[in-house]
Amino acid sequence: MKGNLDMRVLARRSFMTVLVIVALVATLHVFTNIGLKELDLASDPPKYVEKAKKETNLTQKEIPATPLDMGGTEVDQSPNLEEAIDVTRYPAETVVATGYTAGAESTGKVPGDEAYGITYSGLEVRRDLYSTIAADPSVYPIGTVLFVPGYGYGVVADTGSAIKGNKIDLFYDTVDDVYEHWGIQELDVYVIKRGDGHITKEELDALNEDEAQQVFRQQILD
Repeated sequence: MKGNLDMRVLARRSFMTVLVIVALVATLHVFTNIGLKELDLASDPPKYVEKAKKETNLTQKEIPATPLDMGGTEVDQSPNLEEAIDVTRYPAETVVATGYTAGAESTGKVPGDEAYGITYSGLEVRRDLYSTIAADPSVYPIGTVLFVPGYGYGVVADTGSAIKGNKIDLFYDTVDDVYEHWGIQELDVYVIKRGDGHITKEELDALNEDEAQQVFRQQILD
């Protein structure tokens, strides 16, 4: 009798152990999607570990190559023109800078006029990496290259009746651009090169097409 009792106790315990194991496996499957066949602890590494890695880990190719800000927007890491130039190498001079356009509000000319958009030097106005600007030629001769913080390079190609002394006028394509991006400012500009009284289209094109600076040019044109 005692032997039969011990066998029944042992059988009951074994049955309970099996139930516990089955319950654990079922729970594991619900939360990790790992089945009984995959629970092979003798494998190296275990199959369920490999499956978990595949389902939860990002591969190197899936990691975004472009940094994101906290809102998930791509962060622009393009170099900035003002950060790339060591302006301390050039003489600084204080000017009052305004903005102008080719239109009647600035020049009195309208599209269709013979001299519309044509500067004193004969070049067409241009907003570019090296833009055409107006200055007093007795202070900044035609062809002078200035670096204007917040605007970029300006090549003196034009003059103006109100542009005398330390005043310069920066070309923009539209009146809205003038008000949005500039207005009127007093600031230090840097004399990159002093002109000799003339500038040609070929010279201006060469400056704007410098391969080493195309990334900065695109930032301005955009």
